[in-house]
Amino acid sequence: MTTVEKLPMVVPADWVPGPGQGLWTYAHYAALPGDGQLYEVVDGVLYMTPAPGWSHQEIVGEIFSYLRSYVRGAGLGGIFMAPIDVELASNTVFQPDVVVLLKASRDKLRGKHIVGAPDLVVEVVSPGSATYDRHNKNVAYAQAGVPEYWIVDPSARTVEVLLLEGRKYKMLGVYQGKAVLPSQIVPGFDVAVEKFFESVWS
Repeated sequence: MTTVEKLPMVVPADWVPGPGQGLWTYAHYAALPGDGQLYEVVDGVLYMTPAPGWSHQEIVGEIFSYLRSYVRGAGLGGIFMAPIDVELASNTVFQPDVVVLLKASRDKLRGKHIVGAPDLVVEVVSPGSATYDRHNKNVAYAQAGVPEYWIVDPSARTVEVLLLEGRKYKMLGVYQGKAVLPSQIVPGFDVAVEKFFESVWS
């Protein structure tokens, strides 16, 4: 088993040949050979993120399905699910679990990725990514101007809704069970939070 296979956390990918940590750009990232690993770039630092498990994928799929039905049905815009690259800045690239682009943001869609701040980003945290999602991504999404950020916690079965105020997020609340999310980007989205965590395997 290699060192890479043993890493359970989001870690700086110092072993990957490239321009050196702190100097990575989208162009460097896009040129990476497909080695089966998942990478993101934050302020020029290349990170390797753990591959998601089946339960993570199931929750992402449920959120995507409910949001897609609402967003498209209401004619609000488009919705995407990982893997899709979001270039927030030339030196910051993420693959959010779910991304919503309103019609006014259509020009952010490029040939293979999104350039600029999406209107809504959803991240489903895991034990190995919780700190990264709550700190690194929180700061990067806020600085890039992402208006709304949802942090989904499978263990607690909750969704934390963050709204951008200035250059920082304000927590609107943590929701669970039959609560619906008071979103500003998808107002009227009335799906109960518990629906995101329903599993055919339980």
